[in-house]
Amino acid sequence: MTIKQENLLTIKGFSALTGIEESALRYWDQIGLFRPAMRHEDNNYRLYTLEQLVAVDFITVLSSLRLPLKTICDVRKDRDPYKILSLLQQHKFKIDRELTRLQEIYSTIHTLECIIRQGVEAVPGEIGIRHLDEMPIIMGPKNTYGEGELFYRALKDYYRQAKNNRVNIYNPTGGYHTSMELFIEAPALPQYFFSIDLTGSGSRPAGDYLVGYVQGDYGQMGGMPQKMAAWARENDLECEGPVYVVYLLDDICVPNPAQYLAQVSVRVRKINKNTWHTVSG
Repeated sequence: MTIKQENLLTIKGFSALTGIEESALRYWDQIGLFRPAMRHEDNNYRLYTLEQLVAVDFITVLSSLRLPLKTICDVRKDRDPYKILSLLQQHKFKIDRELTRLQEIYSTIHTLECIIRQGVEAVPGEIGIRHLDEMPIIMGPKNTYGEGELFYRALKDYYRQAKNNRVNIYNPTGGYHTSMELFIEAPALPQYFFSIDLTGSGSRPAGDYLVGYVQGDYGQMGGMPQKMAAWARENDLECEGPVYVVYLLDDICVPNPAQYLAQVSVRVRKINKNTWHTVSG
């Protein structure tokens, strides 16, 4: 079939009309995915027809969906609606899994940003009443400890079970003590661990909390439980409900465990009718 010269495009012209890089067109030619209509008889330059402006859509559409070029090449010659439909369905399943992973990454980034900001603004050793926003969490099972055992084995069990239950184990983990009394008794042995997670069905409710900031390695509270209890008594407050321990600064952002910074929070209520001043946090 004779092709009129005016209907031919150089690779540069074809690239300009389609938006496809010249290097991509050359590569597609090399692997047999999309070849020029002919080569110039004098200089062997690639020449494309106007009809190929439409024919190339098969490749550009599927590649824009991030389908591998090999897959596009394999299905190019014998494609039909059913094969393309099956191909799209398989690829959609992969994209669904990728979206789920991206949502988990976003959740982790958002959570880390929030707690690190709190950490850099906190003052180690400070105790006071602060208003805390709601914190969505996913609670783990109750921890068990052997004689003289530290929390690391229980934490390992929590991570294993969290992973089996498809909980994002890369989100920050906190310690949950069911009461101030148990926190004072064993500050390094929380009854539960929890994950700070935007998708969590549980939460630390928003409200006014007695908050203390303690610096040191995991589980090293430096007398903070007793100091918080004494602060509460001196200010006619009574601690109620669970104690939450969240490490705002840890090995994610500081290299020295002695510089880790934990936030300890517990709800309190006034024993008398006096009020107190709160700050946002």
